[in-house]
Amino acid sequence: MEVKLPTFDSVFSIDCVIFGFEAGELKILLIERNEEPFKDWLALPGYIVEQDESIDDAAERILYELTGLRDLHMQQFHTFGEVKRHPQGRVITVAYYALIRINGQKEVKPVTQYAKSAFWHPVNDLPKLAFDHSEIFNTGFNKIRRRLNYQPIAFELLPEKFTLTQLQSLYEAVLNKKLDKRNFRKKMLSYGFLKELDEKQKGVSYRAAKLYKFDRRKYAKIFQNELNLVQ
Repeated sequence: MEVKLPTFDSVFSIDCVIFGFEAGELKILLIERNEEPFKDWLALPGYIVEQDESIDDAAERILYELTGLRDLHMQQFHTFGEVKRHPQGRVITVAYYALIRINGQKEVKPVTQYAKSAFWHPVNDLPKLAFDHSEIFNTGFNKIRRRLNYQPIAFELLPEKFTLTQLQSLYEAVLNKKLDKRNFRKKMLSYGFLKELDEKQKGVSYRAAKLYKFDRRKYAKIFQNELNLVQ
């Protein structure tokens, strides 16, 4: 006789922590919600996973529907499962993060009625967010801070060609501290994965600085293991 097993009712959601860097500021991608609960609140791009889709597929769909962005390399970084984190019942959320270059990205705009708008907001002036999204943001922010110390993730946020000042500004924005200019440049150049270009900044009112590129192949060849980029 076949035993009929009980079915489980599980509700999962996705929340996306998308970081960008622009004009010397580290920014986070937010939406303005257009439905209850927390209607009109600012929030991370996030929604419920459908029953017939995988977690990864849901992350891509939800980010596109709420911001219009596609084909980002997102990584899972944490699961949030507090019993009362959602006012409508038990909802477990899987959080993803990504680092992208804002310059060159198309305008962020929802393609669903669940959000009124999507926009980039400076991380150093973040308001209280819907649900437990402030906690989710802080967890994601702390993760990229740790990774920045031993992996070259900064180059995912910078333009393809950048100055050493832009590189230092990014590190200072993420780490939330001032770095000694001379020591920072000496250390970065000593690794050998920055390629100095025969180009300088254009269209600036001050003295144009040299431009550099990140040499990913050289980095992979030199460093088999993680390294300490900034102490």
